[in-house]
Amino acid sequence: MTDELVRIKTIAIAGGTGKEGKGLAFRWAKAGYRVIIGSRAQEKAQIAANDLNQLLGGSATVSGLTNQQAAAEADLVVLTVPFEAHIPTLEGLRDYLKGKILVDVSVPLVPPKVTKVQMPPAGSAALEARQILGEEQRIVSAFQNISYEHLLHDEEISCDVLVTGSDKEARTIVLGLVKDAGMVGWDAGVIENSVVLEGMTSILIGINKQFGVQSAGIQVTGVPRP
Repeated sequence: MTDELVRIKTIAIAGGTGKEGKGLAFRWAKAGYRVIIGSRAQEKAQIAANDLNQLLGGSATVSGLTNQQAAAEADLVVLTVPFEAHIPTLEGLRDYLKGKILVDVSVPLVPPKVTKVQMPPAGSAALEARQILGEEQRIVSAFQNISYEHLLHDEEISCDVLVTGSDKEARTIVLGLVKDAGMVGWDAGVIENSVVLEGMTSILIGINKQFGVQSAGIQVTGVPRP
């Protein structure tokens, strides 16, 4: 765990029973964070937590609670729900996010044309979150372009993580979480830039389909690697 993030000890992953949420939970629990999987149903969250604890071999403790309970106990909240659940989940968490950073991993995919970039009226999922939660809410957009195939395995990840957000300090904190999860992150600027991160996901899905893989990613070149 990086020194800069000593105050972030507990991470809640709302909607964390899906593959992306479980992958991130695995990485952070392995790095020494207390991780709480959140779900609308606590039983479902606990099943996912038990699976992760077994995968971690008893070296970490992951727990499962409802989304609201998880957010209430956490220092930082990560949102990994399908886009159709984005608005209702945020509305349900509004009172539990005050004073905390929300890391929005949501992507506005619209089936069946998931390889076509289709942004919501707000401009992006992260900007939609800001509309719902208010300007005072600290929101960071990240991890949209990381395949869960990489996260749940103890392997090196060659795909970089671009991080946008409402303020520099929040982005720096999340960049520390990226590092602790075993990845390279880059400060990609203000939250309005999240439209690029989220849109890139549809492009990567299209590339995956073309080549019959599940792990297409991006990497920043031409500058010194961190």
